[in-house]
Amino acid sequence: MEKAIGQSRGVNYQEYDRSLEKKLKVEEQREKEYQNAKMISSGVELRRLK
Repeated sequence: MEKAIGQSRGVNYQEYDRSLEKKLKVEEQREKEYQNAKMISSGVELRRLK
């Protein structure tokens, strides 16, 4: 997890763990990416049904 946060978010795990502001920013980014992936996935599913 430490390496993944550092590589994908540009924040090392120690910073993430100590700073509520950084945690909130990282989690907001993760949520946006999740919602985007969910929309893309549902679009693919819709195309398969046609």
